[in-house]
Amino acid sequence: MDTRKAAPAAERDHGAPHERVWVLDDPRPGTSAQAIGIAERLGVPFRRIPLAWRWATHLAGLVPGGSLAGLAGASRQAARQAEGQTQGQGGAAPPGLVISAGRRSAAVALWMKHQYGCHVVHCMSPGAAGLLHRHLFDLLVIPEHDNPKPAPNVFPVLGAPHRLSPLLLRQAEQAWRDRLSHMPHPRIALLVGGPVRGQDMPPTLAHTLGRRVARLAAARGGSVLATTSRRTGVEATEALAAGLASSLNLLYRWGEPGENPYRGFVASADAIVVTADSVSMISEACATEAPVYVALPELAGRRHQRLIDSLVEAGQVRPFGAVVSPWPRVPLDEAGRVAAEIRRRFPLD
Repeated sequence: MDTRKAAPAAERDHGAPHERVWVLDDPRPGTSAQAIGIAERLGVPFRRIPLAWRWATHLAGLVPGGSLAGLAGASRQAARQAEGQTQGQGGAAPPGLVISAGRRSAAVALWMKHQYGCHVVHCMSPGAAGLLHRHLFDLLVIPEHDNPKPAPNVFPVLGAPHRLSPLLLRQAEQAWRDRLSHMPHPRIALLVGGPVRGQDMPPTLAHTLGRRVARLAAARGGSVLATTSRRTGVEATEALAAGLASSLNLLYRWGEPGENPYRGFVASADAIVVTADSVSMISEACATEAPVYVALPELAGRRHQRLIDSLVEAGQVRPFGAVVSPWPRVPLDEAGRVAAEIRRRFPLD
């Protein structure tokens, strides 16, 4: 899913000198979306620093004060853009706040704090940098399913922050309203991933899941809005299509031409069924008002199962079974909650 196309105008103006919020943009979409999603909720212009990694990445976290040793050339140059300003040589204004996510970017964020004196907000475990320099992060946004140790700079979240804000969901629903007008309600969005750290879901699992969802939709005169991911695989996707055949459905095959309808499907759904392998998709599904059901628990790793257990306990999701019906649930908005905490701790205006 290309999440950059819907970026706000504030984000696209990369050269503006007043951009005091910098986001370290990890190449993994699920990781970068956490930092970008929080930045988008702050309501101020921000700059994205694309990161590219080299062999020294995993050693950089051991260096006191952080390090750019793990960055490839272009990314290292981008990270140093404000250095001349701090030394009185002109150039772009230095960051006042850096938002990062993932183990690899933690050392870069700490280098920026050491160099520019900025605040650092980091999402997920900071890895080696956290073991040695945990106290240097101004705010650590860590999922509850990772069992974070309480500390003044630790802010636990349920699931993972992401970019599907209430505003973006409304815009996606409006953008896809006419295109989906022929799909009857109730609409079941089916979000299909694949094996954790792997590809090619077993086709039998995909086919069985498709049949179960199709049966539920057809029994109620509804339809299915299904998407696959890069981890699903071609064979499983075709097996899923065969399983869905008994229902009125739209299936987006990962990588096919045209716009990815993921956001439109999620925003337009009356119920969502999501496979248990993706922290991002489960968290994004919970941002809607629709009931969320988690399917194929056999695809979940230990960390994913802890996430699902925490969301079940919080009343956000239920295991996928023979019934799809709503229950009272407040949409999850952890990116907005983190943004509010940042504004409380580090005034940006």
